[in-house]
Amino acid sequence: MSTPVIDCHAKEQVEHQALRFLTAGSVDDGKSTLIGRLLFDSRAILADQLDALEKRAAGAPIDLSLLTDGLEAEREQGITIDVAYRYFATKTRKFIIADAPGHEQYTRNMVTAAAGSDAAVVLVDITKIDWKASAVPLLAQTRRHSLLAHLLRVPNIVFAINKLDAIEQDTQKAFESVEASLRAFAEQAGIAVKGVIPVSALRGDNVTTPSANWPWYTGQTLLQLLECLPATDERHDGALLQPVQYVTREGEGTGHQPRTFWGRIAHGSVKAGDAVQAFPSGETAVVAEVRYNAEVVDRGEAGQSAGIVLDRQVDISRGDWLATPGAIKPTDQFTATLAWLDTEPAVVGRKYWVRHGNRWVQARITAIDSRMDIHTLEDHDAEQLAVNEIGRVQIQTQQPLPVEPYLDNRVGGALIVVDPTTNRTSGALLVKAA
Repeated sequence: MSTPVIDCHAKEQVEHQALRFLTAGSVDDGKSTLIGRLLFDSRAILADQLDALEKRAAGAPIDLSLLTDGLEAEREQGITIDVAYRYFATKTRKFIIADAPGHEQYTRNMVTAAAGSDAAVVLVDITKIDWKASAVPLLAQTRRHSLLAHLLRVPNIVFAINKLDAIEQDTQKAFESVEASLRAFAEQAGIAVKGVIPVSALRGDNVTTPSANWPWYTGQTLLQLLECLPATDERHDGALLQPVQYVTREGEGTGHQPRTFWGRIAHGSVKAGDAVQAFPSGETAVVAEVRYNAEVVDRGEAGQSAGIVLDRQVDISRGDWLATPGAIKPTDQFTATLAWLDTEPAVVGRKYWVRHGNRWVQARITAIDSRMDIHTLEDHDAEQLAVNEIGRVQIQTQQPLPVEPYLDNRVGGALIVVDPTTNRTSGALLVKAA
């Protein structure tokens, strides 16, 4: 079985869109080595970096994982702890890569990397799997990271079955057995898989160039597939929604000083003459100018960081929202999927800080409806959520917030949960319904 070839019919559209993707999976699956291979083969390594790697190798093959594992603790232990971002480009498009940790205790970092990503490459180390079993079991982190990427609305999920070079016999059978298990899991979880690719990050097979060792695979290489994947595009039609990130004032002295309200437009568009409403004040005004890169433009679109100048003075500050009048329906109670990342369990009744856009408010969990079993994907009753567990909860906030279903918009439907005592990021909330 080979992965269907993704059609690059929209090549002219992807050429100017950078693709943000993350690598995820279990510990020692080869995520950092895969990224190092992409950087090495695409000639995105500086000469001094290459010299340092060659000196460290002392005549042995260079360790490509060191290109992303920058912390000393990572190099000592051979693991990824923090999220490492790298950039490279081909003749077709630009890429922004996030190398996410595989350890369970660093799952919060994986969630950080997944938020805003256009694609996820989930690595599967075939040497850790009993591929000869009748029902091939997948690693817990493979399931967890795939589910989190899916819940965080990463639209393009690719499985890369790594270290196939370590399988001496029946390589094709091993790949197809694991591929079948991955596709069955994805179908059960509702994950649309863009591809399942056999790779060897260490040797370079099917990463940037087709493998001469596996003639039975006729699909795209990983890089060819990534070059064809579309970037996430938020909704351009409909009502405007923009979180205010910061406010600037023009000129000095007294009198009327125009203020520009900057933020990345979550959805919709805005142009001069449009009426807007500020939240939480409810004040309305008319757009006098729209700015982009410090210049006046005709309109601002979803996904752009735009500045809005109003025709009159309105008290608006960081954390507020601008929207088409009547489009915002603030609520202080909603249902959400909660991915819990803290060692202290999530419990009903305890107060937390939540951040929605750039606004901080106090909130509490009023009920835990269910907890998902990542092995069976079934929901079970739960009184609390432990670290790395995912569940459906009811949330009440101290002040109404303009939340939207996460499936409709990633900006309006996402919140982070922070422990008020330790200031740790404790969880990620994905709104299901108000």
